[in-house]
Amino acid sequence: MPWWLLLVTGALWIIVSWLVLGYNSRSVNAIAVLAGAVILAAGVGELYLMFFVPGWKWLHGLLGALFIVTGFFAWINPGKTVFWLAAFIGWYLLFKGAADIVLGFLTKATNEAWWLGVIIGIVEMLLGFWAAGRFERSLYLLIVYVAVIALARGITDIIMAFRVRKLAHEV
Repeated sequence: MPWWLLLVTGALWIIVSWLVLGYNSRSVNAIAVLAGAVILAAGVGELYLMFFVPGWKWLHGLLGALFIVTGFFAWINPGKTVFWLAAFIGWYLLFKGAADIVLGFLTKATNEAWWLGVIIGIVEMLLGFWAAGRFERSLYLLIVYVAVIALARGITDIIMAFRVRKLAHEV
C-alpha cells in the first residue's frame, strides 16, 4: 500500500471521529456506516472460517449470513442501528469485561501481562454497569467509543504512512 494512501485514510478516520463526536444526524449515520462495515467484515470472516477451519462449519456459516444481513440492515436503516447498538453496548462491555478478567487470571502462568487484561476487564465492567439500562448513557458511551476507535485508527494509519515512506526511501 502506498504511504500516501495510509496518510489519506488516517486523515479520513480522524474526520470520522470528529463527525461522530458532533452528535447529530451525521454522527448517527457515521456510526451506522462504520458498524455496518465492521459487521459485514465479520460476516466475511465467518464465511472464510466456514470453508477453511475444521469443525463448527454450520455455526460459522450461520453467523456469517447473520452478520452480512445485519451489516446491510445497518446501512439501510441507520437510526434503528444506532438505537440497538446503544441499547446493547453496556451489556456487551459487562460480558466482555468479565471474560477479560477471567482470561487474565487463566493466563497468569504463561502471560506476563495478565494483569493488564484484568485491569481492562475491570474498566470495561465499570463502564458497562454505568451505561446498562440507561439509554442516554449508553448512547453517549457508544459515541465516545466509536470516536476513540476512529481517532486511534487515524493516528495509527498516519504513523504507519510515515514509517512506510521512510522504509521506501531507505530501500
